[in-house]
Amino acid sequence: MGTGKTTVGRTVAHRIGFKCVDSDHEIERAAGKPVSRIFAEEGEPHFRTLERAFIMEGHASEKLVVACGGGLVVQPGMLGLLQARGVVVCLHASIETILSRTGRHGATRPLLDVEDPDASARALYAEREPVYRSAGTVILTDSRPLSEIAAHVIRVWKREARDFARRRAPEAG
Repeated sequence: MGTGKTTVGRTVAHRIGFKCVDSDHEIERAAGKPVSRIFAEEGEPHFRTLERAFIMEGHASEKLVVACGGGLVVQPGMLGLLQARGVVVCLHASIETILSRTGRHGATRPLLDVEDPDASARALYAEREPVYRSAGTVILTDSRPLSEIAAHVIRVWKREARDFARRRAPEAG
C-alpha cells in the first residue's frame, strides 16, 4: 500500500509493450463497486476470495504487468501461485513514506479507514513486511524518480523472465 505499484506498473508496461492491470481496479470493475464498499458490505474475506479468483483466472497469462493489491501476496498460498504465473517484483517503501503517500486516501483504503490510520498502517507494515521481503526482488521506491524505479524493475524482469522461462520449459515438453 502506497509503494507505487500501479504507477510503476503502468510505466513499466508502457516501456516494454505490455498491458498493465491493477488487481483492485479490475475487482472493482467486475463487482461494480469500489473496494471500500466490498469490504463494508461483504467483508475482507470475500474481497480476498475475489483477489484469488482474479489471479487464478481473471487476466491474460502473457504480456501483462499486474499491480497486485498490498494484501494479496500475504494470503496463504498466493505467493507460490504468483511465482508460478510469472516474475514477482516487490516494491517497498519505508513506513514513513507509506504514511505520507496514503494519508490523504483513507476513505478509499478500507484498512486505513479506521480511528487511527497511522497505527493500522504500522501494524500492517510490521505484519506484511517479512512476506514482502521474501516475495521476489525487492525494489525500494523512497525518494527515487519514477523513471529510475521503472528501469530497475525492467532490468529485474529481463533477468528473472529468462530464469522463469527455463523453469517452465520442461513443463511445455
